[in-house]
Amino acid sequence: MPSPHSGAQLARQALADRLRELRLDAGLTSRALAAAAGWHEAKTSRIEHGKKAPSEADVRAWADACGRAELVAELIAELRAADSMWLDWRRAERSGLKHLNVAVRDLYERTRRFRIYSSVMIPGPVQTADYVTAVLTAIRRRRGVTVDDVAAAVAERMARQHIVYEGDHRFAILLEEGTLKMRIGGPAVLAGQLRHLLAIQNLPSMALGIIPADADRSAYWPVEMFFCFDDAQVNVELVSGFLTVTSPREVAMYTDGFADLAASAVYGQQARELIVSALEALG
Repeated sequence: MPSPHSGAQLARQALADRLRELRLDAGLTSRALAAAAGWHEAKTSRIEHGKKAPSEADVRAWADACGRAELVAELIAELRAADSMWLDWRRAERSGLKHLNVAVRDLYERTRRFRIYSSVMIPGPVQTADYVTAVLTAIRRRRGVTVDDVAAAVAERMARQHIVYEGDHRFAILLEEGTLKMRIGGPAVLAGQLRHLLAIQNLPSMALGIIPADADRSAYWPVEMFFCFDDAQVNVELVSGFLTVTSPREVAMYTDGFADLAASAVYGQQARELIVSALEALG
């Protein structure tokens, strides 16, 4: 897998490299471009070496100085894409949790093939209302989210689950066996969640795999939780923020990684036995 922030870093550096090429193609020195743009020469160097992210105004001034004003819209689009790759939870959750769930509604609706891997918890598309309530309540408390819209966020996430039952969406979900024993919300909530997994396991849209705790992990060990949306985008949930990967090369690394993880999983009756065992252990 790529490092968590590599996609954002690569996107920013790719833009910096392109700006440098524009300057060189225009026959401008760093000093000349800085003079034309109205800033210190050191700023040009910091932007080109990826040490400073340019603003939209900087990009516009850079293109104008190089005589390539027709590229402004394209360059700003690249800048915005790079900026949107990494989302800090503290910034994203200032106004509550519902809007984050609403923001991905269209992505879920248009995706036809979902590949989801989790080493930590049961993922959103197959969560029960009680389970997601426990998850979001814990997130709100841990991250100090001042707006209490957990109930609205839960309703949004549950409404989104219609795609599990309707349309031509297909889900391949891989869970580490440990996720079946993670007592999020307590034993009763987990028991309800495990019974839900048993209920949806045989849905036409669902391929549920469990990676046993005693599986040989020499080739591929547990990694961060990630969601593949078709072959277009990967979302990775981390402690400090949320990473969106759209680079085809990096998306392929995640989809290839998913295939390798899937090779260690069990399905059908064997997966069912692991879920039942976890349920029985709750008493």
